[in-house]
Amino acid sequence: MDRRNFLRGAAALGGVALTPPLISAVFSSDRKIARVAFVKTTDRAAGVNRAIDLLGMKSFGGRDLFIKPNFNSADPTPGSTHIDTLAALIDKLRQLNAGRMTLGDRSGMGRTREVLEARDVFRLAKDAHLETVVFDDLAASDWVPIKKADTHWQRGFALPKPVLNAGGIVQTCCLKTHRFGGHFTLSLKNSIGLAAKKVPDDSYNYMSELHSSPNQRRMIAEINAAYQPALIVLDGVDAFVTGGPDRGQQVNPQIILAGTDRIAIDAVGVALLRFYGTTPEVSKGKIFEQEQIARAVELGLGITGPDQIELITSDSDSADFGKKIRPLLNS
Repeated sequence: MDRRNFLRGAAALGGVALTPPLISAVFSSDRKIARVAFVKTTDRAAGVNRAIDLLGMKSFGGRDLFIKPNFNSADPTPGSTHIDTLAALIDKLRQLNAGRMTLGDRSGMGRTREVLEARDVFRLAKDAHLETVVFDDLAASDWVPIKKADTHWQRGFALPKPVLNAGGIVQTCCLKTHRFGGHFTLSLKNSIGLAAKKVPDDSYNYMSELHSSPNQRRMIAEINAAYQPALIVLDGVDAFVTGGPDRGQQVNPQIILAGTDRIAIDAVGVALLRFYGTTPEVSKGKIFEQEQIARAVELGLGITGPDQIELITSDSDSADFGKKIRPLLNS
């Protein structure tokens, strides 16, 4: 959704705004503010609905949407997207007048088709009348090479045509750490599942390059420069504060986030991980100095600092928890 279509919401209390549903966000010309819906809940379906309502989105105007979940593996949430979160998101997008919806992913820890079958995604897609795309099955002609001189990717990377041709991209991610060099896997890292591991008829392994590079976290941010999300929903009802992306020490923040700014979503996600005690890598330095976030800021993918984040809530439990998380954004 175009940022200029947002309207300014109610006044903030210590950086946490308690607003009625359907109050929307503002991005003024002189100071960009990213509003992040912050909903405390154990009910994923209700939380997704409340979070999106808080953003004030009115309609997608019949645009075709591509939905990118997190099915890196077949492990239970937070190892992968919860089916209730995905179902609620699809229903809400339909209420907001989405056109044709397509869901797709590439699993990094398993065969994608088997992962989607194990997580009951094909059944959900059939019932919801969604198309599905298994990126492993795409032909060479279905991939678009993205090459930019100012990235750390030696040969660039490749993204699927069904994603790039969509009228909007919606992603839903999890809240967790990443023990294979990413440090955390939130909305920026979720975009790695859009990129090819290998393009058919080409033996080059893009993911081997990524995971062996000292610039891995910068490269994660660089993939995100290829597209602008229409909506991001982060399921933080459960989280991994160590290990990840498939398993680790689990906590239960009971939070659903929603927004359109990946930097803001990830900054709040890192603050939540720090609140519960997390890995040395995720705990080190200021949040906006974390390499994924810092590189995303350099690329102009969203806000540039924690003072530009406004947490919006509609109930006292969410507001009270938000007041605890707000100071951590500056740490």
